Amino acid sequence: MNRLIKVFLTCPPITAIVAALLLAAPPTIDAQPPGTSLRIGYVWSGARGSDPVETEGLRQGLRELGYIEDHNLVIEYRYAEGNPDRVPGLITELTNLKVAVLVTPGTPVTTVAKREAGATPIVSVLNDPVSSGFVQSLARPGGTITGLSLTPDASFSGKWLELVKETLPRASRVGVIWNPTNRSNAAAQKEMDRLAPRFGFQLSSHTTQRPSDIDVAFATMNTVRTAAVIIATDPFLTAQRAQIARLAAANRIPTFAGLGYFVESGGLMSYGPSLFDLWRRAAYFVDRIVKGTQPADLPIEQPTKFELIINMKTAKALGITIPPSLMLRADKVIE
Repeated sequence: MNRLIKVFLTCPPITAIVAALLLAAPPTIDAQPPGTSLRIGYVWSGARGSDPVETEGLRQGLRELGYIEDHNLVIEYRYAEGNPDRVPGLITELTNLKVAVLVTPGTPVTTVAKREAGATPIVSVLNDPVSSGFVQSLARPGGTITGLSLTPDASFSGKWLELVKETLPRASRVGVIWNPTNRSNAAAQKEMDRLAPRFGFQLSSHTTQRPSDIDVAFATMNTVRTAAVIIATDPFLTAQRAQIARLAAANRIPTFAGLGYFVESGGLMSYGPSLFDLWRRAAYFVDRIVKGTQPADLPIEQPTKFELIINMKTAKALGITIPPSLMLRADKVIE
């Protein structure tokens, strides 16, 4: 008995051991308490309803993980309605609500979120998070941002030049519409400028930040008889896809893009990842974060599946014959 008492007295108190372990452990994001509703924030730069693939993909992924809106999930949706000046206020509004995770589509919104969201974890789906300066590397993001990349890197933009050349072998002047506030758009534009001579193209660059800029871009391209236009992957431009399709049809300029949204709206062709699949996968990152994993420790994923979509109705209206080689490679053809 005396030996037992001596052992007990020489051991440190259990409370002291626990306190020491807690002090030694690295800081982690608080896990979502059991039995409570998960509240996340979502910010889209365009108008409400212009992002059905993103929101439905995200909801589907969350449902598969057991999160159901109006049951144990609240998604705070915020829309800038095409006005980039509203985005900082929307981010602040959501962080004041203390959302567990902030979900940001695209580079411009993520840029604001990184600046305004403080320590709030961010899950983003955007073009190239490394070249845009959001993360240290894909394998080790190293900050508050993680998620998915839409393209492997800026060199992917050369695929759109290849499609234009294969579809319109005699084309010489090609326009590019892009958002200068989107750093990944700037990198893609620079890469296309470098590659254009290889295809015999003279590129014209058209920066757009507001709907009126798109009107000016098409008026300019029509004046110089542009053979085709490439639409950069950007949330603002995606939200304005109906306007772009209308102007492209009126000026009889075929459009090439990275997202199927544009082809479904009347564009000629797109080549890029499945947006629905990416946003469905974004739910995985939300789930891991609310269960306590640091964004810095969640490797950013890149797409592995790409889709070629062709709008034959648009091709016929423009008098364009799609090469059989492209028809055979198409994942989806809109008649």
